Amino acid sequence: MDRFLSNAINRIDAKGRVSVPARFRTVLQKRGYSELYGLRALDIPALDVGGPDLLDRYEQRLESEDPFLQTAEDMSFFCHGDGAFLKLDGDGRITVTDFIRDHTGISDTVAFVGRGLFFQIWEPERLSEYGAQVRQRLLKMRQDAAARLAETPE
Repeated sequence: MDRFLSNAINRIDAKGRVSVPARFRTVLQKRGYSELYGLRALDIPALDVGGPDLLDRYEQRLESEDPFLQTAEDMSFFCHGDGAFLKLDGDGRITVTDFIRDHTGISDTVAFVGRGLFFQIWEPERLSEYGAQVRQRLLKMRQDAAARLAETPE
């Protein structure tokens, strides 16, 4: 499997490092990543983390924008200037920097969440709250769809 799936919670050590889950390290190794790039998610207190393909995704979208418009400027700032490199050490750990802590609220534990082509870093309690909100939104969508089907004449 070469996607980031599932989730895990790991403790930050005394030197401010946290082990990336073994499942995620396997994916990173298959993809040949030794250095990662982290972007602060726009609407949630999480860090999106990936390799060059994460940046490629944003840059492909950026290429479709008129370079003279504010949207292109904002997108370039976001993906090129508002992120941080995260170096994996020989034991598969990353340092939890102030850049990460300030956006996520992480103190002593880190939640890693697979998102397919990338993964996210969360403060565990905030992740739990967000997960409950996601499940509630999806349940409402399912219920709304079922209600629409029930109202449709055959």
